[in-house]
Amino acid sequence: LKPPKERIYIELPKKYRAVLSKFYDLDHGLFITDLNPYINEDYVAAYFKPFGCVTMCQIKNSPSSSKDRLAYVRFSTEAEADLADWAGPHFIGGTECKVRRVVSPKGTRDCFHVFSVKKNMKTIL
Repeated sequence: LKPPKERIYIELPKKYRAVLSKFYDLDHGLFITDLNPYINEDYVAAYFKPFGCVTMCQIKNSPSSSKDRLAYVRFSTEAEADLADWAGPHFIGGTECKVRRVVSPKGTRDCFHVFSVKKNMKTIL
C-alpha cells in the first residue's frame, strides 16, 4: 500500500501495530498534549533522550486553541518509544503532560492529524 501524502499519527493497541506494519514501514513516537507554552523543541527532545535516540521533535500550536501546544517526538526504534511511554506520568517543564503512544507511516509529510483506534478493530482488520 502507498502511504498517505500527509503524515498521520495513529494511536492503537500494541497488538495491532504488527498488523499495520505488514502494510507500512512505521515510525514510532509519542504525541504530547498539555505542553507548557514556554517549552521549546530542544527541551522536549532532551527530556526524552534518556529513553532512547530521539530522531525528531516537533512542536505546533493546537488548531483548537492558540494557548495549547502539541508535540511529536519520534524515536529510532519501537522499543525506545514504548519505554518512554511506559515511564510516565511525564512532567515536562513542571507541567504534567498527556502522552499518547503513536505510529506513523514513513515517507509522509509532517503535519498533525491524530487518529485513535481502540474499539472494533476486528471490523477494520
